[in-house]
Amino acid sequence: MSLPLAAVTGAGSGIGAAIATELGRRGYHVVVTDIDVAAARRTADAIASAEAHQLDVTDPAACEAIVQKIVGVHGRLDVWVSNAGISKMQRFIDVSAADLARNFEVNTYGVFYCGQSAARAMIDLGTPGRIINTASMAAKQGGVPFLADYVASKFAVLGLTQAMAFELAPHGIRVNSVCPGFVATPMQTRELAWEAELRGVDPETVKQMWINDTPLARLQSPHDVAKVVAFLASDDAEFITGEALSVNGGAFMD
Repeated sequence: MSLPLAAVTGAGSGIGAAIATELGRRGYHVVVTDIDVAAARRTADAIASAEAHQLDVTDPAACEAIVQKIVGVHGRLDVWVSNAGISKMQRFIDVSAADLARNFEVNTYGVFYCGQSAARAMIDLGTPGRIINTASMAAKQGGVPFLADYVASKFAVLGLTQAMAFELAPHGIRVNSVCPGFVATPMQTRELAWEAELRGVDPETVKQMWINDTPLARLQSPHDVAKVVAFLASDDAEFITGEALSVNGGAFMD
């Protein structure tokens, strides 16, 4: 019997790489995708059973093509994780129309396009599949400095997750999202520098602010998120759908 198959977007580094690695550790064949195919290959090379492909999630035809390729080669698609995301910190009044559009193209439209293609395949296969979207604790609160466009795009992911869960439930497809907090990734390194400049302080001061805002008193690791994604992909979560699980050390409680 072939291994269960999971595909992860934005898996060349950070949270996505951790998710791909954890799913591989738990016995999945992992399709690692990223717009940076070299980074995707590095992630895949460290997983027992994996392959790497380039994917621009803002291109609906590319999303459909990768799903069809997966199904054509492997004959299955059990788990799809829409993780690819971007951010850029700036004051609300300075966000350009281009920056706003780009945030939504990657963070929201990418989740929509990939979810649509994955769901079509799962329905055609008769698969009781699982779709998991990476949102953010910024998807649950507006009190996040210098990320208005990001906040809006991630709020949209929560609504989309619920709509997908509602429509796809009759097909046995569960759809959930995870909402990380202050995760130590390359994206966070950029955000530390941006916020420090906007506040007129040094990055270490900002980092300590984030730790102080987290009751569990540390920055979280990508693996903290990956383990929750693996749970949502597992049968242990078979009666959970339409949820947005906070994984943030208590930095935001709802």
